[in-house]
Amino acid sequence: MLLVVAAVIAALGVALVFVYAKGADDRAAKKYDSVEVLTVAPGKTIQPGESIDDALAAGKVVKSAVAKTQVLDGASQDSDPFQGEVALTTLYSGEQLIPAKFGAVQDVEAAATLPIPNGKIAISILVNDDGRVGKFLSPGAQVALIFTDLDEGNQPLSTHTLLDRVTVLAAGTATTLASDGTSESSSGSDGEIQQLLTIAVTQREAEQVRYAEKDGELTAALLNDASKVKKDSGVTKDNLLE
Repeated sequence: MLLVVAAVIAALGVALVFVYAKGADDRAAKKYDSVEVLTVAPGKTIQPGESIDDALAAGKVVKSAVAKTQVLDGASQDSDPFQGEVALTTLYSGEQLIPAKFGAVQDVEAAATLPIPNGKIAISILVNDDGRVGKFLSPGAQVALIFTDLDEGNQPLSTHTLLDRVTVLAAGTATTLASDGTSESSSGSDGEIQQLLTIAVTQREAEQVRYAEKDGELTAALLNDASKVKKDSGVTKDNLLE
């Protein structure tokens, strides 16, 4: 009787082991079941601004087997969704091609030329030649914006530091403001030279700058790491000589 019971238990044990092993195989097969998607070829790199057509022609794109659980959203073996578009960022060897990393030419140009910091927006301001520190302002420079409030006769009422430190993203082409208020090339002209500066600011700072432009005059003061600037009560005619 004991031998029969032992045999039955052994048989059940073998059956349970077989069922578990079969389930493990099924789970493994499901986990590692793969599909083919477009990826960057081994040892290759797709540069920002490079079109999908150029990448295909250069042998930079191949079909690779990727586990279904590792396939990114939008990845497939079809290049049609990328037609007419360019890479917005660098794509490295083995990386899956997805629509989120491709776009129009102007998108990659904007990303490359105006690297706007997180949480900021870019706005442009027009400053006079004497208000832009000559030719020393360039992308990456840190400046303070100083606001001079003017009366109806264009006479100064007060001067304050509007923004103590902002980053210059771009310095536009200089123009000359003619006597009739129109803009023309600054070359060979004795008019008042003006230049567009594109700066990175918060929403609130953008609002302050736009209001200040309409109400007075803005000046850009070049800063370095050691510069000390802070907002204060400003300067008026009454405290100018204090």
